[in-house]
Amino acid sequence: MKTRFKAVFFTAALSSAFTLAGCGHEEINNDLAESEINIKNSLAQKIIPLANCVAPGWASQNGGTTGGGTAAETTVSTYAQLKAAIENTAVKVIKVTGTITITTRLSLQDQTGKTIYGATGARLVSTDQTKDGSGIINIKRCNNIIIRNLIFEGPGAYDTDGWDNAILDDCRNVWIDHCEFRDGVDGNFDIKNKSDFITVSYTKFHYLKAPKPGGPGGTNDHRFSNLIGSSDSATADIGKLNVTFVRCWWAPGCRERMPRVRFGKIHILNSYFNSSVSNKCIAAGVQANILVERNVFENVKEPISLMTGFTAVTQSGSSFINVTGNTAGSGTAFTPPYTINKLNVADVKSDITANAGATLGGNVCDAF
Repeated sequence: MKTRFKAVFFTAALSSAFTLAGCGHEEINNDLAESEINIKNSLAQKIIPLANCVAPGWASQNGGTTGGGTAAETTVSTYAQLKAAIENTAVKVIKVTGTITITTRLSLQDQTGKTIYGATGARLVSTDQTKDGSGIINIKRCNNIIIRNLIFEGPGAYDTDGWDNAILDDCRNVWIDHCEFRDGVDGNFDIKNKSDFITVSYTKFHYLKAPKPGGPGGTNDHRFSNLIGSSDSATADIGKLNVTFVRCWWAPGCRERMPRVRFGKIHILNSYFNSSVSNKCIAAGVQANILVERNVFENVKEPISLMTGFTAVTQSGSSFINVTGNTAGSGTAFTPPYTINKLNVADVKSDITANAGATLGGNVCDAF
């Protein structure tokens, strides 16, 4: 199970309490027991800056990922406020509150060191299914970005060659943590165009709305969640697109691309797949090098699809429950250059279903 960082003064306070409790006075013991409970309850709600977090996986490489650190927060509750804060390079930490309807797709470009996080229940919602008007945010040519505890809600899948709920385009050191992506038009969240050193943790992907058929792309059910690498011809991606998915949940409604991979070294660890409408889950395409480790696949089709031109896929220690199609890898995948805590596969389902998604109380820090 995950644990939260706790402040040093907690240990000191309890130490003092136990010392005083030795005086032999029942009233003091009762008072101190109550104080200990109050301290624990207070610390359980303590907000700790993300600068004190250590990003797991690939986002820990290349100098690490700290986002906006301990900079002053700018709180936003309207589209105009959010757009202004995102585009202002001087704003380093943005706190989103309530539900914000995205009238025009947001653009975060050419910035370094920024955090966007949601208060409890914060949502960014798009209702536009058109090719040009769809999507919630496009993040392009950015470095050292953290996005956490936010719900990204689209209008539903429609194959019109539109936009995903979110896209990383030519970005480095990005940490997506405790987010929820649902009902994207073209997909939920894509990573492309030389993006690198990316970690996606405790994030939930799913579709709640029925897909809209009849799109010009020709796919009537385009509930395709995550694409890594935009095309086989995007050879500038070679040696890039190194991504960790850890403790993520591809939940009901996802049909394909969980993720669909080209190029890059992709580590999929301690994640849960349980979409009964799936056609294929992890898909290894051209030069894909994928380590599939200690995941749970339940009631899905084709857990691992070995497509044309992949480099290697290693499946290690995963659980397959009532699945059909391929469950095996081929070849020997890369060895990650980082260390990361790993759940036992028996603990994955309960941990992910309890904790994946926008389940935090704000800008709190979890440890892997």
